[in-house]
Amino acid sequence: MNIEPALKALAAALHGEGPAVELSAGPDGSPVLGFPDTAGIEDAAVVVRTSGSTGAPKATVLTVEALAASSVATAFALKGEGQWLLALPVQYVAGVQVLVRSLFAGTRPWVMDLSGGFTPEAFTAAALELTDKIRFTSLVPTQLQRLLDAPSAETLAVLRRFNAILLGGGPAPAELLAAARDAGARVVTTYGSSETCGGCVYDGLPLEDVLVRVENDRRILLGGATVAAGYLQAPELSAATFIEEDGIRWYRTNDLGELDADGRLTVLGRADDVVITGGVKVSAAYVQAELEKLDGVRAAFVAGVPSAEWGHALAAYVAVGDSSPEGMAAFAARRNETWGPALGALAPKTVLPAAELLMLPNGKPDRLGMTVLLDALHQGK
Repeated sequence: MNIEPALKALAAALHGEGPAVELSAGPDGSPVLGFPDTAGIEDAAVVVRTSGSTGAPKATVLTVEALAASSVATAFALKGEGQWLLALPVQYVAGVQVLVRSLFAGTRPWVMDLSGGFTPEAFTAAALELTDKIRFTSLVPTQLQRLLDAPSAETLAVLRRFNAILLGGGPAPAELLAAARDAGARVVTTYGSSETCGGCVYDGLPLEDVLVRVENDRRILLGGATVAAGYLQAPELSAATFIEEDGIRWYRTNDLGELDADGRLTVLGRADDVVITGGVKVSAAYVQAELEKLDGVRAAFVAGVPSAEWGHALAAYVAVGDSSPEGMAAFAARRNETWGPALGALAPKTVLPAAELLMLPNGKPDRLGMTVLLDALHQGK
């Protein structure tokens, strides 16, 4: 995969010698260059589309200063600069940041072949090409799970050779993190978004020059040097999302959280995941977490769908451990026996079992896609 044009264009943008760059992926995963019009936005360097997991993607404009601050803070947190392996689609912030950090560090990134999708074999082959003694990569939970499930001892060996594996894109189940630790992988959980140059909170603690606060309604705000300039050609949306207070720029997330006495952030879920069903407010994230504790459930997604009887009803898209016909039958029988006693009134009214959750190309759950399917299933009852 040829990343030279992308690296050259990014380097020029970061040095103020070229226009802002937007990367997309070609049929084989190779970076395709775009140069959006960022007139009026000073020092714009990179434009990144949000994942669009809950609606239309937004074009986030990242400046040279924000990207530099993010790279410096990342190197400080990881205790050094090194060689990065790109294992994520380059059009998303975690992917493009692998290239940006490499440019700031003066190291040569290695790009995994994603033309056949993400596989443990392709990841292992790419990781074996790294030559620097200090090595990093960014993954999403689904990718890490596949690597840990791989039967190859060589895959686990290359995982252990990374000084740090940044894990973001969504909540990481405790079981996954425990399995990674047991395998000897050094995983750092990250929280952030395109609007903050990617992950800016590592293992619950903000990076250097990053601020975190939680409002009375538990809404998380992220502030400081890594916050984006705003959304491209969307001034009203930018004004509603980004605020300036006492010289500090803040991004108002759509997530809820809490800070402990040590300033460690725990993300509780999305602000829009509260479902009012039968007059009762229910956190879809809570129900999802409870479902994932039950036997036979590998992963779950819970949403509220319109209901004539309840106003909104809880519905669940469930990844079943054994997706064979026999396994699905056993799951259905077990669900009838256990979900009621375990969840009571919080048991979803509609359930769609499948082998895997629907995922976006960046490895995040396709919340919108699964909600559409659950709504259709519920209305069809």
